[in-house]
Amino acid sequence: MNTPSKEPEAPLESQVIVPEIVWAARRMYWSIRRELWEYRSIYIAPLAAAAVVLCGFLIALPHHMRGVRTLDRAHEVLDRPYELAAALIMGTAFIVGIFYSLDALYGERRDRSIYFWKSLPVSDLVTVLSKVTIPLIILPLLSFAIAIVTQFVMLLLSSVVLLGSGLSVGTFWVRMSFFHMSLMLLYHLLTVHGLWYAPLYGWLLLVSAWARRAPFIWAFLPPFVIWGVEKIAFGTSYFAAMLQYRLTGPQTPTTRAPADTLMDMVSALTPAQFFSTPGLWIGLAISAAFLAAAVRLRRYREPI
Repeated sequence: MNTPSKEPEAPLESQVIVPEIVWAARRMYWSIRRELWEYRSIYIAPLAAAAVVLCGFLIALPHHMRGVRTLDRAHEVLDRPYELAAALIMGTAFIVGIFYSLDALYGERRDRSIYFWKSLPVSDLVTVLSKVTIPLIILPLLSFAIAIVTQFVMLLLSSVVLLGSGLSVGTFWVRMSFFHMSLMLLYHLLTVHGLWYAPLYGWLLLVSAWARRAPFIWAFLPPFVIWGVEKIAFGTSYFAAMLQYRLTGPQTPTTRAPADTLMDMVSALTPAQFFSTPGLWIGLAISAAFLAAAVRLRRYREPI
């Protein structure tokens, strides 16, 4: 009689590693949801900026379209409001990311809720990583979605006005290249607002984990002092130039020249140019050091 053959069992190490990965992913997921639940300004502020943009566009649309008789003129008139809408929403998300990062680790020590969060089976590393995920990934993606919906509503409003003027709406949609503009916006948010600004958010989280009072002052006073000491002692401004370079984003010979539109400036920085920039990798290394220090501080820092 033939005995049924047994399938080879998976190694014990793989049986242990896979559940551990699943549990780590779940902890990260619920930690991020906790941040969204505690800090509702993460999505309320960009939504408020979008509402202001739509109200302003609706009021100014009849004035902008007055005297427009050709599609070229309509595209020229309406191109700037679309870029301003994206810039305002992105700027709002950037400001929210700064204030969120300053309060992320400081706030739980201030209200002593850190006792409760430390009682949960979530490590300090997962906690800090979930907090830095908000400004690096969640806010850029959220502001992108809000900006796209806002621009689409603006496009619908513009189409209604163009129909009343007797112009071709289909040709106008083709010339606006909405899909291409959306891809460029997503690329800009994930690269510049995500990867390029990582050292800034890492520094703010480090200050948030360390400061006992006024984290905003401790975050911005040391760079100001360093700039002042360098200027007085050596008469140079290398540190200020480095900060400006980090805040304004990576520049190539193409982007140093004045660009006609925001999309022209974004499209000038190709992925090959961006990922070959030494400042990107230096900044990511510095950001990793800041986050490692923030994890250690959260582990041993006492509530305020």
